Amino acid sequence: MPGKLIINADDFGLTSGVNRAVRELAEAGALSSATLMANSAKFSEAVAIAHKLPSLGVGCHIVLTDGSPVCTPTEIPTLIGSDGNNFRASLRDFWLAVLLGKVDSADVEREAAAQIEKLQRAGITVTHVDTHKHTHILPLIARAVLSAAERLGVQAMRNPFEQSWSLRLTHSSLKRALQVRLMTALRSKFQALPQIRSGCVVTTEGTIGISATGHLNADGLDSLLRHIPDGIWELVCHPGYHDDELGAITTRLREAREVERLALMEAFVESSSHPFSGELIHYGMLDQERKLKTQNKNNTNASVETGGNVMSA
Repeated sequence: MPGKLIINADDFGLTSGVNRAVRELAEAGALSSATLMANSAKFSEAVAIAHKLPSLGVGCHIVLTDGSPVCTPTEIPTLIGSDGNNFRASLRDFWLAVLLGKVDSADVEREAAAQIEKLQRAGITVTHVDTHKHTHILPLIARAVLSAAERLGVQAMRNPFEQSWSLRLTHSSLKRALQVRLMTALRSKFQALPQIRSGCVVTTEGTIGISATGHLNADGLDSLLRHIPDGIWELVCHPGYHDDELGAITTRLREAREVERLALMEAFVESSSHPFSGELIHYGMLDQERKLKTQNKNNTNASVETGGNVMSA
């Protein structure tokens, strides 16, 4: 049975070229979701695009490193880097600070809430949360972000763990594959978080494409889409246009954004044989999917209890 897939573009709002790519792909049916950066340079432009795309699920791409906060620095001192105004620029420095106990979970929750609320004030129905550079793979960050999300009525979060079947297909560098595999050691802690365990905040079976970030081309995308198993999955991508605006900001993803945009367009628009035969959904539909799954499970149990005939009573 074909699985169901959320194709989510991260970094919505980063540049006009990223916003243009999100709009074009969503209109073409090659994208079902995007996560908007609350303090991005082209935030207002992204909001205007989102309001014109009612079928596009829009989540909050919570930034805690390599960016600027929505809160004032004095409100979240343990998240601020050496310049006194912005987050730590290095992901390594952020991880180290968290692991050494230098990051206060209250600061994380405060900033996460401020970013979610900025989207909500702009009229965005926030379908889910994820984090820039997948920082919520760390339990302290996940707990704080979940608390903010639950309090503000956001009912879904990205499962930041990639599956072994997708790792084998992406042909990522040895270093990148090793990093992703090492992170899976934290999966059980993520699944044990109260909101995830209870289903109060829903998620997917896992995320694919993390190990392919930076080199997800047409062939790699085709391979991933043809091997998606039953269940609900998220494909994370970073489409965009490699223009002068992108060239002027700090990001390691430049030409790769063009490659991903073209790969998605080829797979879902230009190809005569679509590599994915399942259904594209967004995170706002997950609660409905969960209820349907529970209903089907209850019907199956009732069938077993009545000898295979649920109507026999």
